[in-house]
This record gives sequence, structure tokens and C-alpha cells, in this order.
Amino acid sequence: MRQVTVSVPATSANLGPGFDCLGLALDLRQDVTFIPQSQPGLNISAAGEDAKKIPLDASNLVYQAAEIIFRRLGNRPIGLTIHQNNCIPIGSGLGSSSSAVLAGMFGANALTGDHLSPPEILQLATNLEGHPDNVAPAVYGGLVLGVQGPDGLVVDRIQVPQMRVAIILPNYILLTVDARAALPSDVPLKDAIFNVSRLGLLIRALQSADYDKLSVAMQDRLHQPYRVPLIPGMKEAFGAAREAGASGVAISGAGPSLLAFAPTQHQEIVGAAVASFQRAGLVCRSWILPVDIKGVQIRYN
Repeated sequence: MRQVTVSVPATSANLGPGFDCLGLALDLRQDVTFIPQSQPGLNISAAGEDAKKIPLDASNLVYQAAEIIFRRLGNRPIGLTIHQNNCIPIGSGLGSSSSAVLAGMFGANALTGDHLSPPEILQLATNLEGHPDNVAPAVYGGLVLGVQGPDGLVVDRIQVPQMRVAIILPNYILLTVDARAALPSDVPLKDAIFNVSRLGLLIRALQSADYDKLSVAMQDRLHQPYRVPLIPGMKEAFGAAREAGASGVAISGAGPSLLAFAPTQHQEIVGAAVASFQRAGLVCRSWILPVDIKGVQIRYN
């Protein structure tokens, strides 16, 4: 077995009305190197963003995902060294767990002979994650719509022009399980219609870079009204980002990151949103990121 490095992009899911089905890959990556060893044992190291939060034992998510593939294929290295170089903040709503799952699965598959295709790995990752809105764009890059059908996952990669988005991450812990627990089990029919109509408009607006339509297209009634109040300063940051020039604003994934689309003035948008969070007592990290169009990349060293 030879050494393999897997690079996986960050993702922003939901994008307003695209709850649990729409996601966008962003050019912020986690690179994971897998080195097979001739002696038994597991050695994991981590560097980069939030490296201290990454477990260095068998509870590591990259390793756990790799184990799924090793067991499925009935093949594994005698020993294994894993090094994570992470640029995706953990617990941010930017797909950090999805990137770890995909890195582990693609890495294990590459180590053992590439017997599984990307769609097969994507289905396994979706089964583990529960929905495809992060893992699908991370695999294929760009804007991806993913739906779990009766015969398996159906995905459509939607061509979008190159654009940049602003990401503002307040220093606030919002667990995905808590963000999901805040959602109602049933929603009114009018809210479902509201989201369905805007999802179509959002896809069309992103395809054509029609920023004028994004303020309406990114509206949502299924998850954001219940999650925005969970994050101090988020409501005010939404308004401040729009006033600074954002065409469309949304919670990224389950939060707590804020995502803003705009043709220009990204620095001004970041500054305005950061100031809103600061008034709520939260410091922030921020990025201005292009859309990633490469998806998962595998390098044999």
C-alpha cells in the first residue's frame, strides 16, 4: 500500500430555503495524509484550524469513517498513520464533519485499491451523515442538489459562475443536535410552499449570478426563524450585512456561521457583521472565499 493524501473542501449547506438538500463547496480545505505502516498501531496527528479539538485516538472521525471502508472491503493496512492538516473550523456550519468523513472514506478506498466509485462512497457518507447537503458538494465541487430517492441518492451538480462569498463565524458553540432540536416537527403548508418557490428561484439566481434576486431567493421559513434566535447577534448581523451590500444572507448549515453573497463590497459586509456580533459580546473569525469547483482531490505520494 502506498501513501495517499485526500483534500476535501468546506461546504455551506441549506443556503436559506435549500434545507437538507442544497449545498455549495467553498475553497477552504482539509488535507489528510494516510501512511500505511508495516507494524500494527494507529498514530494520528493534527495541525491547522482547531487542531486541539481533533481527537488523536480511535474516536477520530477520519479514522472511524476509514474503518467503515476497511470493514466493507475486508482489507486494511497492518498499521496506519494519519495526519490531518485542517483549515475548516470545527462546529462552524461549514461541513467540518462531512470533510472528515469523506477524507476517511476516500483515503481508505484509495489505500485498498479504489474498489468503490465516488457515487458509492457518497451514498455511504450520506447514510452516515443523514443527508447529502454537505457531502455531495464536497465530493463534486460547486453547487449540488442532493435527494435521497427510493433507489438511492440522486444528485445534480448545477453549474454556477465563479463568485465569492463572505463567511463570518462568531465564537459561539451551537451544536448541530441543538440546532436541529429547535425545529418543529410539522410546518404549515404555506411555509412549505414559501420554501419550495424560493428554492427554485435560488438555484436560477445562482446559475445566472443574478444578485438582485438573491434577497428574496434566500428567504426561508423552515429552519432559520428557529435558529437565528439561538445565536446572539445573528438577527442584527443579517441586517447589517444587507445594509453593507449583501444581496443574500443565510445561516451556513446549522450555524453559527453567517454566509453572505455579494458581487462586491465583501470586506465591508464582513466588517458590518463582525461589529454586530461584537456588540452581542462575540468575537469572530471571517473569510472571503471563492466557490470550490474541484471537490474531493486524491494525491498518491
